Amino acid sequence: MLRKKALRKIFITTISLFIIMTIYLIPLTEKSLETNLEFEYITDLANASIYLLDENNYLVKTKILLDDNSEEDNIKTIINNLTITKNTKFPDKLTGLIPKDTKLNNIIIDNDLVTLDFSKEFLNVKEDISEKLIESLVYSLTEIENINKVNITVEGGELETYPNTTKKLSLPLTRDIGINKEYTYTTLEDITKVTIYYQELIDEDTYYVPVTKYLNNSNNKDKINIIVEELTTSYIYEDNLRSILNENVELIDKELIDNDLLILNFNNALFDSDSKIKEEVLYMLSYSAFANYDVNTVSFRVDGKEIETVKKSTLS
Repeated sequence: MLRKKALRKIFITTISLFIIMTIYLIPLTEKSLETNLEFEYITDLANASIYLLDENNYLVKTKILLDDNSEEDNIKTIINNLTITKNTKFPDKLTGLIPKDTKLNNIIIDNDLVTLDFSKEFLNVKEDISEKLIESLVYSLTEIENINKVNITVEGGELETYPNTTKKLSLPLTRDIGINKEYTYTTLEDITKVTIYYQELIDEDTYYVPVTKYLNNSNNKDKINIIVEELTTSYIYEDNLRSILNENVELIDKELIDNDLLILNFNNALFDSDSKIKEEVLYMLSYSAFANYDVNTVSFRVDGKEIETVKKSTLS
């Protein structure tokens, strides 16, 4: 009996010491892994994006988690996040645009086309943000792999115009409608449409904002040349939007291979002071390239040497 009690005391003492040691060591372990865990969350879990409206009337690319393998359930998650509500997951300066109390009546997926039927409350959007609502829906839903077109009905009837406007809609909708549109052309000749991603700081976090520009292109420049030119000259594009691409960056040459790989060769001004490419620069250029070229991979080179390769499937 005494031996059993002695063994029991030893066992309890050992377990207690183990627990104390574990509690003592956990903070150190968590501290050393904090950066890696944050990086893993961003790259592995936030596997889709939606577009929310900021206080400057721009739609902002915002990461969300889609934790279901069902396309229909993922679409419902996106719609829920785009609906006006008290949502604590996003900064107060970002909001969805689907009117409050709007119900999603039905979802039909046919190959790369998704048709959404909303309740009549969908039409309660204000006229001045009606176009933003449609842009937000189309760009958010086409973030889902294999969804390229969106059809919208309200109580079973096809939506023929932007809600509460006379501006016609051509269904099905694709990203060809543009987003945060800006018209800078001076003549109706040689007009090019190009979408460029800028940065915006919201509550000290970096977000990316696509702007579809309609501009004159009499010299028939490739879109990637326009992108680089705009990002190197538009340091302060708007009060809230910016580019951090060095003004001395030059695109030496580019090559499109098999309509799947875009190779971009820059001068060494693309490097920062540590002879690396800033992550924010890669994001701006990659988002912009994928928005204008139907490719799956972008290869970044400096003076002919490959530095980074970005795949569309892994870019959240």
